[in-house]
Amino acid sequence: MSFKQGFMLSVEYFLSSGRSPLLLRREIKIKETKMKQKTFLLLAAATLLAACTPSPKQVSTTEIVEITNTLPQKRTNVYNVDSLVKDPCNNPELWIGHLENDLMKFWNGKNIPEGKSIFFSTFRSNDGQVIPQDTAQWPTEYKEAMKVADLKGLVEDATQYNYIRAHSRQTFAYGIAYNMTGNTDYLQKCRQGAMAILQAMDENNGLYNKQDINTGEWMDPADKRNSQDLAYGITGLGYYYYLTHDEAVLKPLLAARKYIFDTYFDEGKDFLTWLPTSVMEGNDNVEIVSQLDQLYAYMLWVTPSLPEPYQTEWKADLKKLANVMINHFYSERYGTFWGSATNDLSKELGTDHTDFGHSVKAMWVIYEIGKITDDIAYVNFAREKIKVILNRAYIDGDGSWARRYNADGTLDKDKEWWGLAELDQAAAILSLNDPSYLRFTNNTYKYWFEYMVDKQNGEIWHMVDAETNLPSPEYPKIHAWKTSLHSFEHCFLGYVISSYHRNQPVTLYYAFTEKEPVSSRNVNPYFLRGHIKEQKKGNVIALDNNEKGRNVVEITFDYIH
Repeated sequence: MSFKQGFMLSVEYFLSSGRSPLLLRREIKIKETKMKQKTFLLLAAATLLAACTPSPKQVSTTEIVEITNTLPQKRTNVYNVDSLVKDPCNNPELWIGHLENDLMKFWNGKNIPEGKSIFFSTFRSNDGQVIPQDTAQWPTEYKEAMKVADLKGLVEDATQYNYIRAHSRQTFAYGIAYNMTGNTDYLQKCRQGAMAILQAMDENNGLYNKQDINTGEWMDPADKRNSQDLAYGITGLGYYYYLTHDEAVLKPLLAARKYIFDTYFDEGKDFLTWLPTSVMEGNDNVEIVSQLDQLYAYMLWVTPSLPEPYQTEWKADLKKLANVMINHFYSERYGTFWGSATNDLSKELGTDHTDFGHSVKAMWVIYEIGKITDDIAYVNFAREKIKVILNRAYIDGDGSWARRYNADGTLDKDKEWWGLAELDQAAAILSLNDPSYLRFTNNTYKYWFEYMVDKQNGEIWHMVDAETNLPSPEYPKIHAWKTSLHSFEHCFLGYVISSYHRNQPVTLYYAFTEKEPVSSRNVNPYFLRGHIKEQKKGNVIALDNNEKGRNVVEITFDYIH
């Protein structure tokens, strides 16, 4: 600010305050001799103005209130909550039907391993068939994917390997199906998958990331396994434990998580590395999924199920990884997370994993960590930022979500299944506290059911073209990185949260032994919290030949938050 500008502000202050010109003159410090003459003239003018200006009127408190009330007020948006809640998409029966008629329509009968592999088949055609060994007989969608350089990796191993991440996600899906319906056939399939994961554990409690279909050989060596694959390897095992609290899987579950933190967390760099910290070459990538997917794939919803002291230990690690994501990956400029923090060039729009899906997933995970650990700082950090992401990603024109910003700042409006699911879930989670967020999901759910569901064979399309609303033919529905996790989680949360909005209790099914204490300290609806209104002991179920005293347990929750 120049001297003259500062002086004029002082004059304005003086005129509004009723103070004498002499006092004003004493307050002015002239630092530059060239300004003295101008200052004298200005002071003279100010003195003259002061003589002509009446003393300011003393305004009473009542008058201030009256004046304030006459000022134009900015209107706030008002939503008809009754109308939002009554929307057909907020019907829990709709989501039970979605599970049985759309999702399980595809996955029923898909738990028979192929060849010498004990894993569920990673690769399937759009109609659910195992991919044949003869590439000439591959389905059209696999042949089309092989023609696209960026998609070839999704399908090229179709006749050679089954991946633990895909097997584990399918195990998770069977667990979700049991949790929602109480059908014990689904629980047995979930257990089958969990037991196979235990067989994939090496002598150090690390998980092999794939198995040769033809020979049954476990692969890869420890120095070739990445931290994201290991996280999803635990998913199915974790959900089986969440459902059963089976002590036989608790020890290996704890050991698998410990192995990841011991082997991949670099204390100096303060993050989980992509490959083990002992790997010196080719381990420069700093990936958000290495941190985020430990939280999302198992820790967030296994932690509240654990006995002490493990629950407290895991809560500390929840916050530790939340801090890593905020400190290393959050972009204040864009209000989103970078997919990679490897170097400056990786911190750009349009790069891998820098998208609305990963950003909103990281935010709602941090939000839930705050609730699980009773730390409001994480809740406050994430809540407003989720709102910003939802507003930026939502497209009024089609009532759905965009994928991301392109490198030039334009919106990529195509519809990728998992990103739509994450954005829906974030809006639904916030709607528990503020039902106005249903203004998003009441439209985006309609888009999901209308365009994302394969109505003929079941399950969800990978990609739908924004211009035509038709599935992109070069993306198979099931491949190395797409099975069932996101579609089943999306369905589960749709059921639970719509039940809350319709003021209906949420009924979920578990399988506990008689000695298992059941309370909100160790049994909850997934990562959400809920008040246990009622529990009923159902039929006896033996998960192995030696087990006795385990029952189906029907639990009713009546306050979801």
